[in-house]
Amino acid sequence: MTEIDAKTDALVPAWLHLPDIAEMLDVEVTRVRQLVKDGQLIAVRRGENRTLQVPAAFIDGDKVVKGLVGTLTLLRDDGFSDEEMLEWLFTPDPTLPGTPAQALSENRGTEVKRRAQALAV
Repeated sequence: MTEIDAKTDALVPAWLHLPDIAEMLDVEVTRVRQLVKDGQLIAVRRGENRTLQVPAAFIDGDKVVKGLVGTLTLLRDDGFSDEEMLEWLFTPDPTLPGTPAQALSENRGTEVKRRAQALAV
């Protein structure tokens, strides 16, 4: 679990608590914790109580956004920390357009993964 700075926190428009994600995915909260542990989601400690939260953009209805897991794997393999991944995913890119996180939610994952792979070069 990661602590993030105010700059990165401000990039993410909305956050969800793990129990809320569990309810959306119709799974136990322990399953959501496992998704975080396995690197399929990024959770950070935020707020007054330092509760674990995940960017809302990572959840699409009752599932994890298509392409997110592969993108996180690519970024992690490139040596990105959780905070750096969040910053990259939520920083607007005028050539996409929008943010990589928005592109993933709009089913433009191939382009996001191509850009993530290019970061390693």
